[in-house]
Amino acid sequence: MKQVITRFPPSPTGFLHVGNARTAVFNWLYARHMQGKFVLRIEDTDRQRSTQKAIDVIFESLEWLGIDWDEGPFYQTQRLDIYNEYLEKLIQSGHAYYCTCTPEEIEAMRKKAMASGGKPRYDGTCRDKDLAKTENAVVRFKAPQVGTTVVEDVIKGNIVFQNDELDDFVLVRGDGIPTYNFAVVIDDITMNVNTVIRGDDHVMNTPKQMLIYKAVSSPLPVFGHVPMVLGKDRTRFSKRHGAVSVTAYRDMGYLPDAMLNYLVRLGWSHGDQEFFSRDELINVFDIEHIGRSAGVFDPEKLLALNADHIQATPTVELFKPLSPFLIKHGINIEEGPDAQSVIETLKPRSKTLKDMAEQAIFYYADDITYEEQAAQKFLKPAALEPMRVLTDQLEVLGEFTEKNLEDAFKATMEQTGLKLGKIAQPVRVALTGKTASPGIFEIISIIGKDRVISRLKKAICFIEGLDG
Repeated sequence: MKQVITRFPPSPTGFLHVGNARTAVFNWLYARHMQGKFVLRIEDTDRQRSTQKAIDVIFESLEWLGIDWDEGPFYQTQRLDIYNEYLEKLIQSGHAYYCTCTPEEIEAMRKKAMASGGKPRYDGTCRDKDLAKTENAVVRFKAPQVGTTVVEDVIKGNIVFQNDELDDFVLVRGDGIPTYNFAVVIDDITMNVNTVIRGDDHVMNTPKQMLIYKAVSSPLPVFGHVPMVLGKDRTRFSKRHGAVSVTAYRDMGYLPDAMLNYLVRLGWSHGDQEFFSRDELINVFDIEHIGRSAGVFDPEKLLALNADHIQATPTVELFKPLSPFLIKHGINIEEGPDAQSVIETLKPRSKTLKDMAEQAIFYYADDITYEEQAAQKFLKPAALEPMRVLTDQLEVLGEFTEKNLEDAFKATMEQTGLKLGKIAQPVRVALTGKTASPGIFEIISIIGKDRVISRLKKAICFIEGLDG
């Protein structure tokens, strides 16, 4: 069996869309599963819309997702000589010809065809004229006018096209730039691509491409067309359904492995399993289980899956991706409380890294700001005595071990006659500014003696101010 070679050929005209990213993921995973090659190609022949910024964003998005490539990146604008070489072969063999019809003449042909109930198409005016190359002449493919072209699609099944519905499509425009259908075939041939997994918006292009393969006597690749990604209202996924660019999810605090996992499950399945590690996906991914139905993008499911991946990720591996979110709050993860301990307490409570960073602020803050409702409910005169007693107990402790802290709280309970909850909740607000946090003993040991005492004394002064 030949080595599987797949490819991902984005056009650099904007950000990397979630739907295109899923196509990249499918091709990359299949190449890795089959121990083949994955080729990256930049289709930049649309010179007006292609930008270096968009190219950079494509690289940035793929690298964040952990999608590496074995060959490339190749740029179509640097391959014009190769296209011209193949174009000349097609002209010499009679499979292509020069056409000098003006845009106005072609528009008239299309209107005439539609008026008679046909499809808008080129009528073959220059097909048999054997014209020489002239300025602004295009080159058209001489498509067969009878018979059928059958696309053997490994996802959708066989799709039959009537050849008389395929007009003589343009291979190269008047400015010398190849069209998509011509360039992509020559690229795939010369890059030895033998497996093409792409969106089903390309189905109508496939019979034209197959005719070019046949004309240059090149074997066909395996074709598989993936249904598009839809929003929850079953319309094409767009901004109204959620962020559409891959980098937006990175900036919202999603983990790349969670995004990869979710993108794969948008149209592919392995039994009922939802959670996959990267290595698991490489091990089990196949084309056979890509579905024929459109994948529905559900932001809530992605969020839940991201929370699962945060939980499953070794704590030390979260340091690097979490750091940028902490830095936005003026926090250096390497300064202050032990980062590993901080993250361990927040992993079960965090759905995104952004969420985790926001929850981590109280561990590192020099000054705590109380949420208004939390302060009104718990930092009241009734909390003064237990807070003073606990402060005294903590000040004489040598180490903040779990047992020592339990003993300090028990002593406070005995001295005040209060239950743990009546003591712990005001203390929680004093230490974090909020009513919800990880376990009280955990956060006290992580924050450290000096900061804990300082925050408790500040809360006592706050309550005394209210009392006065």
